[in-house]
Amino acid sequence: MTGHDIDDDFIAQALPAFISEAKEQCDGLEHLLLQLEDSPADRELLDALFRCAHTVKGSAGLFGLDEVTGFTHHVESLLDRLREGQLRLTPALSTVLLQCNDEIRLLVAAAEGEQSPDATSSARRSELVVRLQAGAGPADAIETGAKAGSRGATAEPSATARCWRLAVRFGADTFRNGMDPAAILDYLRGLGRMSALVCDTAAVPALEDGDPESCQLGFTLELHGPASRENVEAAFDFVRDDCSVQLEEVVGTATTAPNTNEDPDADSHPAAHAEKSVATAPAKGDDTRFIRVQADRLDAVINLLGELVTACAGASLLARGTRKGPLIDAHQQISELVEDVRTGTLQLRMVPIGETFARFRRVVRDTASALGKDVVLDIVGGDTELDKSLVERIADPLTHLVRNALDHGLETAQQREAAGKHAQGRLTLSARHESGSVLIRISDDGRGIRRDKVLARARQQGLVAPGQTPTDDEVLDLIFRPGFSTAEAVTQLSGRGVGMDVVRRNIEALRGSVTVHSEPGRGSNIDIRLPLTLAIIDGFLVGVGRSRFILPLDNVEEVIESRPNAVACDANGRGVVELRGAMLPVVSLRQLYALDGPEPARSSVVVVQSGNLRCGVLVDALYGQHQTVIKPLGRMFRMLRGFSGSTILGNGEVALILDVSALHQLAADSSARASHPPLLTAPAEQATPEYSEGPIA
Repeated sequence: MTGHDIDDDFIAQALPAFISEAKEQCDGLEHLLLQLEDSPADRELLDALFRCAHTVKGSAGLFGLDEVTGFTHHVESLLDRLREGQLRLTPALSTVLLQCNDEIRLLVAAAEGEQSPDATSSARRSELVVRLQAGAGPADAIETGAKAGSRGATAEPSATARCWRLAVRFGADTFRNGMDPAAILDYLRGLGRMSALVCDTAAVPALEDGDPESCQLGFTLELHGPASRENVEAAFDFVRDDCSVQLEEVVGTATTAPNTNEDPDADSHPAAHAEKSVATAPAKGDDTRFIRVQADRLDAVINLLGELVTACAGASLLARGTRKGPLIDAHQQISELVEDVRTGTLQLRMVPIGETFARFRRVVRDTASALGKDVVLDIVGGDTELDKSLVERIADPLTHLVRNALDHGLETAQQREAAGKHAQGRLTLSARHESGSVLIRISDDGRGIRRDKVLARARQQGLVAPGQTPTDDEVLDLIFRPGFSTAEAVTQLSGRGVGMDVVRRNIEALRGSVTVHSEPGRGSNIDIRLPLTLAIIDGFLVGVGRSRFILPLDNVEEVIESRPNAVACDANGRGVVELRGAMLPVVSLRQLYALDGPEPARSSVVVVQSGNLRCGVLVDALYGQHQTVIKPLGRMFRMLRGFSGSTILGNGEVALILDVSALHQLAADSSARASHPPLLTAPAEQATPEYSEGPIA
């Protein structure tokens, strides 16, 4: 295998890690720029902003991504001026930097192979460079042309040329850690003119004694140009633990290199002792360490864990059937360990939703600017954790809801002042855990939803029959109908009647729900409730006849015994039961799904809660807690009301997972009784085995 092949293999293996890191740094750039708009002189934020750009540029240089390196250098140079106080971040300059960050994202995506640069990309980058120069002033003119696309960075302009003398010794593990000294020399060459480059061969062993994987390289050189000490030191950011560097500034234009036979670490020049060394001691052990794991590998582990949970439930059933105490106890211990592993593994996929919320600062900024509105975004509960798969899939619905609030909900500054409000509108994204689920709320202090306008448009579109008077909640629910819109004209943001119905459909596909609350003149709240995870939950197993159902345990409040005829009917024909002096709506699974089998002499009502709503579920038998691996329903069953998924029990039987939010609606719907065909019954000659020895008392 040739050295070129080795380089290609290394790049192919290491490039995905660079792509992932570069995307994170671009996210950081955007977040910091938006933060700086509120405090443009914050030195810590400016330093962090510079480091993000520098990291992208340095990493791209190691992989030979010339376009990323050259363009990002222009951004980095301007950011350096900002943090040194030579420039002030203005709204116009912030907009240019945000657009530059978008361009870096495109270049990174092109390096990943996700998309190819279009014909206008080069012209667009050139225009952005010109705008950077205009925003920075004449003193910040940056070389363009051939150097902009050359490997490494162009030299930072300065009124005074400087000369830096370097003595570098790389560690033996440099190659093993994926670093290439030649790339660092290329980077230095971009900072100025190099001279007196001499390799130190004293430490190189004889050919027969050498290790081709060990680095024995050392060299001295002089660098002439406008680069600052920090610019030169930055060339070694990625090899700080694998090299020793002595750096000194030489007064005048001397180009004589130090004696290369001496140890580079023992530089005899007096000035060197007063200068800061780039060599860094190995970092001390950190209490918090991180490791990157590919998402598909983690998903595979969780899928296997789901199968393990199912197999463990089956083994537990067999163990109880033997009635041997030691075997039952041993398997109980295994079950507890599996549950601990399950809990710990699912935690690996939990991420703070604040990272997703933070992306909307840019959406709010750009959309409000396009609409001519002054809006501030508040984020509350950003540390609330949610399954990563849910976080990724909720981003698009949230984007539509945020844009909708900006377009329809919040008024212009003039309209707000005329209504006696503060000129600046406020949009809030909040999240919190509630009843075993996550509540995400998008709220604004805008004009609210005018029910009369919604109802009039609904009548016009034939969604409400003449003479029918829907309730306030039913009117608000109309905005989720396909094709519905109250916009007077079609714009880039709204008016086509496409969006809110898709939002609800996507959220319900995640076993979630969305509701709207609005007060005219004061604003609106849109609540999204989602499960914590889509993989495994703690369930409560119940039975009706020969059918088995799972209720999410976090939604179960209590169980009450139901005597014969204890469930009565109210004036609307809906089932109710008295609970501590109040009437609780009850849904009977037997009646709802027309399940066969005689009613037992003794039944139970499981009281469940979702948000502020409570209802009872009438069942025949209680089988207790059950670790539930969630399986999606097939296409044929997705339209069934009241179900969010299915699971396989230990005896191989399929149990359906009940959707508590949908049960509340069914309990309040007098027409949803005995309206479904008997889908869940088993033929009499194929009686399924009991899940356990019997229901719990």
